[in-house]
Amino acid sequence: MTISVDYYFAPQSPWTYLGHARFANIAKERRAAVKVMPIDLGGKVFPVSGGLPLSQRPAQRLAYRLVELARWSKYLGLPLNVKPKFFPVAGDDAARLIIAIDQYDGSEAALKLTGAVLAAVWAQERNIADTAVLAELITECGLRPGRLAQSRNSSVQTRYDEYTQAAIAAQVFGAPSYVVEAEIFWGQDRLDLLELKLLDLQPES
Repeated sequence: MTISVDYYFAPQSPWTYLGHARFANIAKERRAAVKVMPIDLGGKVFPVSGGLPLSQRPAQRLAYRLVELARWSKYLGLPLNVKPKFFPVAGDDAARLIIAIDQYDGSEAALKLTGAVLAAVWAQERNIADTAVLAELITECGLRPGRLAQSRNSSVQTRYDEYTQAAIAAQVFGAPSYVVEAEIFWGQDRLDLLELKLLDLQPES
């Protein structure tokens, strides 16, 4: 039996960035299939789950967020600008591109592009809402340039909406969230617990 993880995230999420490579490695090591599911977190999930955009959060929470980002960046050895030039930034176009790559090239390619998109925001000071930047990322990942046009197909938008509704139905409220057999693991700091879950599900050899 193949173990599957539903990977819900927003492509502009710093916490998704901090956990992305580790999650991909864990899934590969534990032979788990990954369903790559970018969602409209701020626009549709937050309104029904009680989440707030940064502009509406109290000052003490905003200040602590910056402290935690710096801590995790240092701890993981990952470069991260806590106040990147292009953030907040709309992630819809990047999300649709990731979905198109997944549709046409598979989950491994989609995970690769997702990592590139996240790094573009948090380590490279690039604007993922800019079509030219997305085109550059496609090329840098060795993917087909035509995928950008295909990301505008109605079928891609439909899947984006479906993933967002699936997240709401699964009671996802933040990013990243990893869901295994209806059990939610919220946040990159839950990856050790996710790995234990995957180990428990692996058949004995």
